[in-house]
Amino acid sequence: MDFSRRGMSMASLALLIIAALVGISEEVAVMSIDFGNEWMKVAIVSPGVPMEIALNKESKRKTPAVIAFRNGERFFGEDAQAIGVRFPQYAFSYILDLLGKPMRHPLVQGYLHRFPYYDVIADDESDTIAFRIDENTTYTPEELVAQMLHKGKEFAEASAHQKVNEAVITVPGFFNQAERKAMIQAAELAGLKVLQLVNDYTAIALNYAVFGRTEINDSARYVMFYDMGAGSTTVTVVSYQNVKTKERGFVETNPQVSVLGVGFSRLLSGLEMQLQLRDHLAKEFDAMKKTPNSVFKNPRAMAKLFKEAGRVKIVLSANVDHYAQVESLIDDIDFRLQVSREKLEKLFEGMFDILTDPVKMALETSGLRLDDLSQVVLVGAGTRMPKVQEILSQYVKTELSKNINTDEAAALGAAYKAADLSQGFKVKKYVTRDAVLLPIEITFDRNVDNKVKRMRKTLFSKMNPYPQKKIITFNKHTEDFNFNVGYAELDHLPELEQSRIQQAISNISLSGVAEALEKHAKEGAESKGVKAHFNIDESGVLNLLNVELVSEKSTAVVEEEEGTFSILGSTISKFFAGTHEKEPEKTEEPLKEDIKPVHEEPESSEPAKDAEDKGKKKNETKVNEDKAVNKTEKVDKEKKSTVIQIKEPIAAKEIIIGPTILFGEKLVQSQEKLHRLDLHDSEKARRETALNNLEAFVIDAQQKLDAEEYAVAATEKEAEEIRKACAEISDWLYEDGSTASAEVYEEKLAELQKLTDDVYERVAEHRDRPEVLKGMVSLLNASNLFLSNIRNLSLTSEVITPVEIETLEKAINETQDYYETALKSFAETPLNQPVKYKVRSIANKMELLDREIKYLLNKMKIWKPKQEAETNQTTDGKSTTEEDGVPAAESDAVENNKPTEEKGAPDNVEQQQEEPEQKATDDTKKPVVLMENEEPQLSDDQVFEELHQEL
Repeated sequence: MDFSRRGMSMASLALLIIAALVGISEEVAVMSIDFGNEWMKVAIVSPGVPMEIALNKESKRKTPAVIAFRNGERFFGEDAQAIGVRFPQYAFSYILDLLGKPMRHPLVQGYLHRFPYYDVIADDESDTIAFRIDENTTYTPEELVAQMLHKGKEFAEASAHQKVNEAVITVPGFFNQAERKAMIQAAELAGLKVLQLVNDYTAIALNYAVFGRTEINDSARYVMFYDMGAGSTTVTVVSYQNVKTKERGFVETNPQVSVLGVGFSRLLSGLEMQLQLRDHLAKEFDAMKKTPNSVFKNPRAMAKLFKEAGRVKIVLSANVDHYAQVESLIDDIDFRLQVSREKLEKLFEGMFDILTDPVKMALETSGLRLDDLSQVVLVGAGTRMPKVQEILSQYVKTELSKNINTDEAAALGAAYKAADLSQGFKVKKYVTRDAVLLPIEITFDRNVDNKVKRMRKTLFSKMNPYPQKKIITFNKHTEDFNFNVGYAELDHLPELEQSRIQQAISNISLSGVAEALEKHAKEGAESKGVKAHFNIDESGVLNLLNVELVSEKSTAVVEEEEGTFSILGSTISKFFAGTHEKEPEKTEEPLKEDIKPVHEEPESSEPAKDAEDKGKKKNETKVNEDKAVNKTEKVDKEKKSTVIQIKEPIAAKEIIIGPTILFGEKLVQSQEKLHRLDLHDSEKARRETALNNLEAFVIDAQQKLDAEEYAVAATEKEAEEIRKACAEISDWLYEDGSTASAEVYEEKLAELQKLTDDVYERVAEHRDRPEVLKGMVSLLNASNLFLSNIRNLSLTSEVITPVEIETLEKAINETQDYYETALKSFAETPLNQPVKYKVRSIANKMELLDREIKYLLNKMKIWKPKQEAETNQTTDGKSTTEEDGVPAAESDAVENNKPTEEKGAPDNVEQQQEEPEQKATDDTKKPVVLMENEEPQLSDDQVFEELHQEL
């Protein structure tokens, strides 16, 4: 894996996936999708692959977020872009901002103005829009996004070599509730389980921390990310700091990435710049008056100029001027115009004026100043423009950091989050705290002095961290009522952005409030109000969890009066115990599950408590004193009371205001529609593969028959049949077979393979035979050498039996006979006749002989000689044995040391004699010391080992 291309070091890699868990299902891979307006990037985490970008079918790391339909076929990426140049009305791009929006939305109207060639209709049932392909086919933006996400899923599965069903998907941080729910549904239509929707700037900030580009310690470090992308510009202020958490039951320190401030602008985008350059090129062409037809009225010509404008914009980021040129723009007239960087900057002058507005907005929402920032990091392709960098550098008065991969940072950060959320991987923990960009409030009506007053309560304020739960209490309502959920004041956003956000989110109707209040009143409970429980989950989606009426009441805890015998038994037991221990207080268990004790307020007086405390310290021995103590305890218990809560569920019906997600029959229809497309593409891919395989096999067979190696291996009849079949199939493919099904191609390929199998097998046999025969000769030579040695070795009679030697000799002779017979057969059989002795059979015969030799080698290897006591002669002629107190081996060592030293032997000989107890682990590795004119004497084990290595 090439980490250098991604700015990854080995140190940073250590911070990635620590270990994959064992015992999990094979399908443990997870993925992330960075789905933008212009590009889609897919990253995977799978066993053995810590984090990697999944390549598309062109082996590229990012795919154009374009989908096209033409003549019943579906196209993605670059193929779709090519369709879009010729038939722009059938290729759909920049659809991210259309998710979860009605026809009347300003962004939808702006989209139709930019791309007027689309046929867009309103879907009144779900209050969304749909693109009409033909009279019977329409696709909503959610369905189009779902198809592209499914294609990304295919990229991930091809890279991971397994199914991938879980994903983390990036979304713009300014996405509202409808847009987030629309993206989740698109992912579900694509067959993906959404682990989390993560804001794109949060994924970038996490990636920045994981790869060690900023040090995290106990002091907060503030970093600003300036991201200018195709659809918008987002500026984020993020803090990095170590925090202590107790998520796993014990205190641990983990690095935390917190979003403190966000600023954004949808006007400031790469798409807007490209559109302005497109219109400039169109005006220049019309000014040339080469044709009476205006290029603005020709969708195909405008699509060509749009593509060229994108190319020129990129080139001018690194060059001072460049030519924009389009062949046959309109009426077969070519277009060529020189565009300078200065001219481009003048076109974008209005956008450069607002370049720093998102920076101001991010600082205001975070409460920080420019001096508090330690770094300003550039992200997004738009920041590559020199003018953008110049303006930003002058404003922030610091050097801009470019040490991040602007294309892949979000995808890799989301992939790390996916690994953290999955059950199949364990990663270094990074706590991420995102923040609410669009504050949410509750509005409801209340009667005040016979007048209806509109009340507002903030639910989640601006930049509240999430995930988080909140409770709203309504303590003045005694009847069924409604309340609305919507966005609060958005003064921190630009006016244009405020106009694009629909204030209302949902309307919630509560029923059964009066009945619940009456029920609790009968039970003597005091109402504490109707409580509505909300939360914003990890994906930034608002959820109504439940609504309930909460009441409180006090209950006295009274124990039954003890009988005389019970009191007497208690007194006697205390008498023999010697001391009085306070019995644990008993509380009355609530009868209903929804009733829970909240606190206890004892009403007994202080003197009673003092008497009880004194009774703990003294030993009571008299029965009447015990009775008095028991009576005091009983009075205390009668006076104690407990305040408990009573919770009654309230029925709540939520009605979404504005665009809604698909459900019921419409959802099923959408799923079936996309499933049919997937099946069609699968069948199309199978047919293309079968056709390619058949064509390739026909050409390959014809070429092989012309080669001498194959020509001599085939009879005249076989060669004629193969050539005839290839010619017939070739003619059929170019005439009637171009529209055949995959099954027909596969059948014809099987028939042709049947004709060529025998010839191809003979060629393979003739080609591989010399090598295997050479191996058999080597085996026979080594086997004969081995047989000769084991017959002559002195230890053979103890290790190998005569029967085993005879068996080995028989196997060698049989193999030798087989070899000679096979050689004779090869010499007598023509090359175009069936092979009698095949390579596989020869290898099997060799394996039988090899098995016999290995058996004997292993037997000799594990054999150990018997230990015998040796008698050594001393210098005075007496024999010393182990019974005499000196081991024979040791006496030999002492005896042999002296003459060795006199002859000046090497030091290693003396060292070996001085350490007789140290045994070598491998006899073959012991040093052999030779005396002058002495031949080396190898042991039997060394001989066998050398034979084994030779074999």
